[in-house]
Amino acid sequence: MSQEIERKFLVNSNEFIGQASGKFRIVQGFLNNDPSRTVRIRIIEDKGIITIKGASNKNGTTRFEWEKEISINEAESLLKLCLPGIIDKTRYEIPVGKYLYEVDIFEGENEGLILAEIELENENDSYETPSWLGKEVTGDTKYYNSRLSQHPFKNW
Repeated sequence: MSQEIERKFLVNSNEFIGQASGKFRIVQGFLNNDPSRTVRIRIIEDKGIITIKGASNKNGTTRFEWEKEISINEAESLLKLCLPGIIDKTRYEIPVGKYLYEVDIFEGENEGLILAEIELENENDSYETPSWLGKEVTGDTKYYNSRLSQHPFKNW
């Protein structure tokens, strides 16, 4: 069992693409999107993952997260049971200093949205902010993937 400590940002340019060390497609759905206990099913390339997340703390940076790899067949079956609003995105991994930024370019109903996340060791860690990083949206629930699945970016 672990805690996830992350900050989330809008992205103001595609400059990060040239700095990426990795890139892969993610398709995900939600079996439950209650903010106090989200259950997510993900397919990353040829790997399935189930994740349970708890409620965020007051400033939105920290929450309980449990994750387990499952077979691709199990993930595909579980995606069929998910709530409407499947998320489709391409994730880029960009090392910056001692941390890794994960930048998601959304497709489908959320096309046009680009978000960056950085997972920290503790809430007060300092980190480098590259020039392509825009406004911080940590704790703004409209940018949570579970929320985007129900209220897509194209409808804002």
